[in-house]
Amino acid sequence: MTISPAAAPSAISAEEREALSEAIRDLVRRRADPASARAAMRATPRIDRQLWQTLCSEIGVAALPIPEEFGGAGATFAETAAVLEELGRTLSPVPVFATALATAALLLADDEEVNRQLLPAMAAGERIATLCWAGDTGWITPGVTADAGLLSGTAEYVIDGENADLFLVLAGGGGALTLHAVDADAEGVTVTPLPVVDPSRPLARVAFDEASGIAIASDSDLSTRLRSLCWALLSAEQVGGATAALELTVDYTRSRKQFGRTIGSFQALKHRMADMYASVETARSISRAAVAAATTGSADAGDLAAAAHVYCSEAFTSVTGEGIQLHGGIGITAEHDIQLFFKRAHGSAQLFGQPHEVVAELSAHAFG
Repeated sequence: MTISPAAAPSAISAEEREALSEAIRDLVRRRADPASARAAMRATPRIDRQLWQTLCSEIGVAALPIPEEFGGAGATFAETAAVLEELGRTLSPVPVFATALATAALLLADDEEVNRQLLPAMAAGERIATLCWAGDTGWITPGVTADAGLLSGTAEYVIDGENADLFLVLAGGGGALTLHAVDADAEGVTVTPLPVVDPSRPLARVAFDEASGIAIASDSDLSTRLRSLCWALLSAEQVGGATAALELTVDYTRSRKQFGRTIGSFQALKHRMADMYASVETARSISRAAVAAATTGSADAGDLAAAAHVYCSEAFTSVTGEGIQLHGGIGITAEHDIQLFFKRAHGSAQLFGQPHEVVAELSAHAFG
């Protein structure tokens, strides 16, 4: 999967990428404590807008993968993945992931005129964009159809849909998928925020009733390439969440005492946390391999992205489940953060195809 030649970035070193991660970590630590994150999860709409604006103005997170000619930083989605990994550690309710997916759709479609029209405001963080794709049965069949340039139907599971100013819509019709850009306040568009198990991930249902938008020229394999990049970016966020869950668990076992000893000194618990650590680090390795393949156009990008989705989803779920167990009763209370990571793990695993569906697809491809 290759991003358009016009978007070919200058090389970013591993040291520069690590510096970016540290900058994000420091900013979030200073500007977004757990109390403010929880407040944003309960707000209407569910967003920490101040943190979002700071991330865009001080670090330029939305601009990272966007070419300089369209007002961006001219980096790659590898840098976006580094940002998502850090934000996954805090579950900060900001639309970085949603905007990255919309940006990916535009760059993969590679319509220069549309990119020049839409990307500069997205790069500056002035317009929040998100991707409308899934129907009520998932991501295989879009929930929206296009007929004579008008969109009708309902997109489900739209990430940050309630915060978006712009929708990038993958629509069916005529035997092919097409891409469209629609303003959130356009006539015929209705956005309904949804109740969610994971309060840190706002989801919405977006209905289109003969809504008009910009038709964007794209190749027939856009959805396949886009799904691979979505999986790769999601895996980075999952690794960040799994890392935070492990750290919370280790810290708790160092302070909780039973029988006059900290429970972290018990050999059985040490073994369980060692297994958690191994899961996190192997997930990090496959995620970074998937991101690197996606950004360099490697021939195995699709397979690596699918593997990353399966492995990182299962690792995140396993690590947070163990974290709940090792926290004991406090782990299932609303006051403790470990339960938020547990909910994020289960919710993120459902995005763009559940792991067991992906395994079946890979098996059919390999042995069919």
